[in-house]
Parts: sequence; C-alpha cells; structure tokens
Amino acid sequence: MTAEIRHDVIVATERIEAPPEVVFPYFTDPALIVTWIGDRADLDPQPGGVFSLDMGQVTARGAYITVDPPYRVAFSWGIPGSGTLPPGGSTVEVVLTPDGDGTMVVLTHRGLPAADIGTHRAGWEHRLGLLRVAAGLGGPEYSRLVPRNGDTPAEQP
Repeated sequence: MTAEIRHDVIVATERIEAPPEVVFPYFTDPALIVTWIGDRADLDPQPGGVFSLDMGQVTARGAYITVDPPYRVAFSWGIPGSGTLPPGGSTVEVVLTPDGDGTMVVLTHRGLPAADIGTHRAGWEHRLGLLRVAAGLGGPEYSRLVPRNGDTPAEQP
C-alpha cells in the first residue's frame, strides 16, 4: 500500500485479492463500506446521490459524481462545520483495474486544503489497508475483527 502526495493531490494505491466486481460495492453499499471505513453510512450511489459517512467523531458529507460499476466511482467529500473543507469541498475518485485474479485500487483525493492533506493521506493509507483485508475476506465476516469505539475484536457482535 502506498499513499503519496503529488502536487497537493493524494494518490493511494492498494492491490486487493478480489476482482473489481467484488471490490466495487465496498464504495457503494452502506453495509460493506462500514467494514473498512466508518461506523454508519447513508449512500445513494448514483450521480447526485448522497454520500454520507460517520467515522466516530468525524463525519464526511458529499455526493456521488460518477458511478461506473465495477471500475470507477467518484464522490465529493467534506466535513460539516469546517470552514476550510465544507461538505462536497473536495473530490475522491476510485479506479479499479483488474490485476490477474485481483484488483489494483487507485484512489485520488483532490481539492483538499493544504492543512488537511497529511491527515487525509495517512487516513487513506490506513483505511485502504483495511479494505484490502475486508474485500479479501468477504466484508461482514471481517467487520467482526475490526475494533470499533474502543472495543476489542472479541467484543464485536
């Protein structure tokens, strides 16, 4: 997994041991997206549809821009109440490319304020690592392994 900053743009890549058809819903299905990022999601995966993700104390709000299963999805991203990164204030694009029996995921995050680039780079790097495992293990089974709200994995339902 790599996450680089190129001209104020985050480019994160991860290879996942699953085909694009398996990986794609992890960006559009509320039950699957929360297996690797967030605690709650409200998603309407169509252009103009809602993208709403709660990640503990942090929320991300935006709208889907492009939904091209199973190879590309793009959505706007921002934080309610932020003066520098309002809802919809930046754009996340995900391109899924077949790679043998797996998928190469390239996530590009544009339009972030300079002060937020470092934390978002680290966040995407961490979360795409979780996506690699979630999609490879089949999502809901994996979600029991991920601590939430300070719980240990054994305490997960």
